[in-house]
Amino acid sequence: MAGLIRREDIAAVRDAIRIEDIVGEHVALKPAGVGSLKGLCPFHDERTPSFHVRPQLGLWHCFGCGEGGDVISFVQKIDSLGFSEAVEMLAQRAGIALHYEEGGRQVHHEEPGKRQRLLDAHRVAEEYYQTQLATPEAHLGRAFLAGRGFTEAMSRHFGVGYSPKGWDHLTRHLRSRGFTDAEIQAAGLASQGSRGLYDRFRGRLVWPIHDITGATVGFGARRLDEDEDSPKYLNTPETAIYKKSQVLYGLDLAKKDITRQRKIVIVEGYTDVMAAHVAGETTAVATCGTAFGSDHVRIVRRLLGDAADPAAGVVLSSGRAHGGEVIFTFDGDAAGQKAALRAFNEDQNFASQTFVAVEKSGMDPCELRMARGDQAVLTLVASRTPLFQFVIRSVLAQVDLSTAEGRVAALRGATPVVAGIKDRALRREYTRSLAGWLGMDVPEVSRAVHQAERGRRTEGGPGYAGPSMPSGRGGIDGAEPMAGAGRPGPARRRGPEDPVARVERLALEALLQRPMDVIGTGFEDLDGASFTVPSYRAVHDAVRAVGGLDAFVQVLGAAEQRLGTGEEATRAATRSFDEDVRETAGEIVGGIVTELAVAPLPQDKADGMRAYSRGVMTALVRMDLTRRTGEVRARVQRMDPDDPEYQKTFQELIGLEERRQALAQTE
Repeated sequence: MAGLIRREDIAAVRDAIRIEDIVGEHVALKPAGVGSLKGLCPFHDERTPSFHVRPQLGLWHCFGCGEGGDVISFVQKIDSLGFSEAVEMLAQRAGIALHYEEGGRQVHHEEPGKRQRLLDAHRVAEEYYQTQLATPEAHLGRAFLAGRGFTEAMSRHFGVGYSPKGWDHLTRHLRSRGFTDAEIQAAGLASQGSRGLYDRFRGRLVWPIHDITGATVGFGARRLDEDEDSPKYLNTPETAIYKKSQVLYGLDLAKKDITRQRKIVIVEGYTDVMAAHVAGETTAVATCGTAFGSDHVRIVRRLLGDAADPAAGVVLSSGRAHGGEVIFTFDGDAAGQKAALRAFNEDQNFASQTFVAVEKSGMDPCELRMARGDQAVLTLVASRTPLFQFVIRSVLAQVDLSTAEGRVAALRGATPVVAGIKDRALRREYTRSLAGWLGMDVPEVSRAVHQAERGRRTEGGPGYAGPSMPSGRGGIDGAEPMAGAGRPGPARRRGPEDPVARVERLALEALLQRPMDVIGTGFEDLDGASFTVPSYRAVHDAVRAVGGLDAFVQVLGAAEQRLGTGEEATRAATRSFDEDVRETAGEIVGGIVTELAVAPLPQDKADGMRAYSRGVMTALVRMDLTRRTGEVRARVQRMDPDDPEYQKTFQELIGLEERRQALAQTE
């Protein structure tokens, strides 16, 4: 059995990987003070950012759900990996060779089904499919791509390949590369038949499906022959690394522009994504064999930084941030309108504005580009219509508005849609719009909407969102549910914070984030009794257990020998010091250490950080001196002057008073 990864290798991985790069692949991060970044938490649903990253310390923490840790724990949680697997993945990314305490290098092929082996199998399969696209057998595939206006270079950019018609060509290729049958089957690349394993994809064009980091986790394949008994499109089945509800095709290529432009265009197929990107709409993505759902919403919101936050963009009177746009493109047929209605159900979870772009003649982006060129695709996206308006007008289009019966039927059909808009201001606006479209009085339509809204609540109880509406959230004005509420820690404060507790917290934040700055402020003289908050006392005890600031000075000296004097050595020493404190503290208190180390400091100017850090630590030391002086003074007053201990206690009191006076003179 493979042994534990060496501690020094783990430390090397942490130092080599930029946590902001890893987190930034999943979360749109924005500056949040000196040395701090923030975004929407990827581990619980929230509308305002509470997820913070400290790049210099290599730590992250969410002040909403209480989760936190370093880059390894982030990868563990975001990718559902064990510790060793997360370290191995990051080490591979950083080009670091790992060593193990027992038995040397870990042998991956002895661990069938492990994530990295599945990823490796998909990488080999992708390379194989791409080489097969150039073979004579793949002429139909090349003709299909050329007929849709895609050159060889374009196809290569998207990694398009071809799966041969034979029974087990890929399976035999993977076996030759050292993969076991169990691994090939677990990857979803082959299935078990009566004659053994057979390739899942045969005689098809194949598109690699990447996760947000760019790793290949599955494939989508299109039939090229006229065999009606075979599905036109076939995707990888659900596996340990591929969950179709949690991936978007093209996201790895589009994510940077999505974050930069604060816009995402959601199309329906692989060739639509290709057409949009080639035309210049590089924020296009598509779902993979499933409808756009709540998991996709969470992915999109994190990339858009989708928060109802004035800093994120111009905020409308409705409270929805105008800075981000989600644009759905659908076919103009009935199926496309059904897809739009499903999107309506998900829109309530966006703070960004949501739109629909439908080509009037019913062409999808790929067909549109073939018929009218690249500019037509860009024009389609630019001609977007607000999603709520599109859905309501679609309902109205189903009846004859020239008759009284038709208008009443339209009112009855459209009011539940308007009543389902959770944003009250938008609901009022669309009530007025609906009245205009129907040629009815606004009060009459408003009463009908109110009645429909009341009926929804009566049918489903408090917070009911209707049979087709997403569950689990209140309206836009509702309170944010708190995940991980049972986790201990000082972040979940309610009401005004106790001033003494606040000083203790700020001092520990400065200690963990700026230990270099607080040397010589008197922290070494504090003891457990200096802290009134039990969790802060536990953090102090962990700091003292590793040796306090003396330990930091030693670590700093070693760092300066390696890196020379300067910010780089101080940063490395601080990260190592905090890591030692977290490990010593244990799981529960270690989480509080992370929280304190990541918390944004009140000081927002880099040149004022040292003065601030020393100031808050001095304030804590002064409070502690006052407490101890009071205690000793009370002892002196209770003692008889003839008591042998009286003189010693009196001298202790004088010493404390002198220290208080000296501290006051330095401020």
